Amino acid sequence: MNIRNLLTSTLLLPLALVASAAGAADLLDTVKQRGTLRVALEGTYPPFNYKENDQLAGFEVELAHALAQKLGVKAEFTTSEWSAILAGLQAGKYDVVINQVGITDKRKETFDFSEPYTVSSPQLIVRKDEKREFRTLADLKGKKLGLGQGTNFADIAKKEGGIDIRTYPGAQEYLQDLALGRIDAALNDSLLIPYIVKKTKLPLKPGAPVGELEKSGIPFVKNNPKFKAAIDKALADLRADGSFAKISNKWFDRDVSKPPIAR
Repeated sequence: MNIRNLLTSTLLLPLALVASAAGAADLLDTVKQRGTLRVALEGTYPPFNYKENDQLAGFEVELAHALAQKLGVKAEFTTSEWSAILAGLQAGKYDVVINQVGITDKRKETFDFSEPYTVSSPQLIVRKDEKREFRTLADLKGKKLGLGQGTNFADIAKKEGGIDIRTYPGAQEYLQDLALGRIDAALNDSLLIPYIVKKTKLPLKPGAPVGELEKSGIPFVKNNPKFKAAIDKALADLRADGSFAKISNKWFDRDVSKPPIAR
């Protein structure tokens, strides 16, 4: 190849790559052609998603089925530990994660998100017989705080500094350690805590809210505008026809897409 042909080929290569990217199928086309929406969740995070009699159940499981139906496909589920779930999404193992994923600027560098479907805040969980008053994260300096590996809650606790942070694969593990007195408190989503108090037999109770309101959405691989429009429309349609409120009230006794009423 002479130098002119070499230069021409070099100049055309980026254009070819652009053209190839432009011609790549949008995720919506892939989902429609396949006939399934591949959904990842932990399966160990009640009441959002968990297993009951070896079957997946929970708010986000029902929401995923409803969203898939609006898209004209079926939901197909994969379970994963939280610590690996977003890496799996980036690797293309599934189409979306529906697992109370907080919408953060850092995550938006890697993924696109649907419109938010829950609004909540970080909140402490303590033992039922706890006499110490942990009103803020500062009160936990020098104490052991349990939380999920790779969660927003870990970032919040690290910013405070001076806290002995213990990370776990999921909520089940650190709630058990909290109940046994191996850690002093845990930090999780305020929407989760009433369920723990009501449904589990662990001697735990709600602690103080310790952060700002946070919005959670459905992440997926970037540069899929048709899919984003479709998933946002599906969420909007579920709100409009009352389906979202029905599912939400079943699990939380309120519409979790709206901020909680101050008490």
